[in-house]
Amino acid sequence: MRQPRIIAIGDAVCDKYLSRGKMYPGGQCVNTCAYAHMNNAESAFLGKFGNDEVAECIQAALKNMNVDFSHSRNYEGENGFACVTLNQGDRVFVGSNHGGVAKEYPYDFTQEDFSYIRKFDLIYTNLNAYIDDDIEEIASLGLPVAFDFSNRWTDEYLKKICPHIKVAMLSCAHLSDKEREREMSKVKELGVPLVLGTIGEAGSYILYHGEMMYEKAVKAESIMDTMGAGDSYFATFLTYILRYKEPEFFKEESKDDGNVKELLKKAMQAGAEFASKICGVEGAFGYGTPIAGRIIDNRNN
Repeated sequence: MRQPRIIAIGDAVCDKYLSRGKMYPGGQCVNTCAYAHMNNAESAFLGKFGNDEVAECIQAALKNMNVDFSHSRNYEGENGFACVTLNQGDRVFVGSNHGGVAKEYPYDFTQEDFSYIRKFDLIYTNLNAYIDDDIEEIASLGLPVAFDFSNRWTDEYLKKICPHIKVAMLSCAHLSDKEREREMSKVKELGVPLVLGTIGEAGSYILYHGEMMYEKAVKAESIMDTMGAGDSYFATFLTYILRYKEPEFFKEESKDDGNVKELLKKAMQAGAEFASKICGVEGAFGYGTPIAGRIIDNRNN
C-alpha cells in the first residue's frame, strides 16, 4: 500500500450556523483536505483567504491537521462564508457572500505553484472553486483531476469541464433513476473515465467501462449534521483507490477485470461508511468557534 497525496484547489469558507451561534471551517476543498487527512492521506490546500476571523478559523483547523496551505493566496477583505440552519439534522443554506475575496481575484498560477502541485497524486476541485477558466491549464500538469459538480450543472458547463477531468461526482438525489443514468452517461461520453452519482441515503452509483455499479449507503448511528457527507464520501473513495493504485489508474479505463471492479466496490463501501460517521459530527468536521462578523439571510429575498 502507498500513502495517497491529494491537493485540493479552490474554496475555503466557514459555515455560520444561525441555530448554534457557531461557525465551522468548510468549503468542499477544505473539507476534502480534512477528510483525506482523516483517512491517513497527505493533503494540501491551495486557495484564497481573506484577512478576517473566518480565514483565521479555517487556517487554524488546517494547521491543527498538518494540512499545508503555504501556496494559498491572502488578500485584504472578507473571506468566503455561508449561513446555515438545521432542519432535523439536514443542513439548509440560507445565504452567503459568494466566496468573498475568492471571486474577486484570479489564481494567477506561477511555475512555482505548478512545481508544487506536481508533487501530488491527484488534484481535487469543484464548481465552487472559481477555477473554470484555469481548468485546462491545471489539467495540462499531467495529474488526474477529480471534479465535484454537486447538484448544479448544465450541458454547457459539462462540455467546458469534462474534457479536462478524469473523475466526476454528481449529486443526483433530486433526479429520477432515468435522469441520473442520462446525466452520468453525458459525463462519460464527454471523456471522463470514472463517473460517480450519489443519491444520499439511497446509496451511490459508479459508471465505469460502460457498466453501472451500485452500492448502498450505510445508516448513521446518530445524525447530528449532514454537512460534508458528500465530500467525505468522495474524499474517502479517492484516497482508498490511491492507496492501492498509482495515479495513472484514473487517467484512462483500466483493464476490465474483477480486481478493478472489486476495488471500486470497496472504495464505494469505504466512502459510505466514512460518510455515515461524519453525519455524527458538528459542522463538516468540527473545529467550531463563536460566530464572528456579519450574517446573511436570503430566505425572504
